[in-house]
Amino acid sequence: MKSQVLSWIAGLLLSAAFGASGETPGTVFLDELTWTELRTQISAGKTTIIVPIGGTEQNGPHMVLGKHNVRAKALSEKIARALGNALVAPVIAYVPEGSTSPATGHMRFPGTITVPNATFEQVLESAARSFKAHGFRDVVFLGDHSSYQSSEKAVADRLDREWRATPVRAHAVLEYYQAAEASFPRQLRSRGYSDAEIGTHAGLADTSLALAIDPRLIRTDQLASKPDAAAGVHGDPRRASAELGQLGVDAIVAQTVAAINNATARR
Repeated sequence: MKSQVLSWIAGLLLSAAFGASGETPGTVFLDELTWTELRTQISAGKTTIIVPIGGTEQNGPHMVLGKHNVRAKALSEKIARALGNALVAPVIAYVPEGSTSPATGHMRFPGTITVPNATFEQVLESAARSFKAHGFRDVVFLGDHSSYQSSEKAVADRLDREWRATPVRAHAVLEYYQAAEASFPRQLRSRGYSDAEIGTHAGLADTSLALAIDPRLIRTDQLASKPDAAAGVHGDPRRASAELGQLGVDAIVAQTVAAINNATARR
């Protein structure tokens, strides 16, 4: 009798496992799908692919090197879900960050990784061509860093000229970065925070966004004293909070979704 009960339980567990494996995946991340699942989703109308572009660079002593990569992925997921017809490609983490010899900009700090502009543009272009070959109709570049915004646009413009006679388009949606760099700081200023505190890199705005997305990105024990430019920080992150960061998250998602809808509607 005991063996029969055990066999019955094992059968239920096996059935549950097979049932779960046959469910439609709830993910919007392309690399979490099988190729057949992806083919089905494209056929069903998910023909917009978001290409999140991050970067690996120093972010002061209080924030991890992969901040841009984590942020780009998390925000792209929110944007894709809001659009309803989009998937998210793997994050591009290797981007232009300055020269190596002599080291300039963020390359003066250990952990920053840089690639030449031409190499970066070739990666974007090759990825876009891959997506076009598989049936995507709108390839959307979302860049989380200032160093390559012009390259995004240059690649999208080149591809659009080449693809003019096809239904496929590439889009450099610069509104994504503009929301983080202009709209979000404007909201912080309206709440009484100064530009010196908000900062331009690893300051209040940057740190608050990271806290809202994933608090594990921040070493809170490093926020006790104000860091300076010598430590790679431009701004003052000490009063950063997830609550403030959520203002930025909401602005980025809303403005980017509107920009993507506008760009794809022009077809």
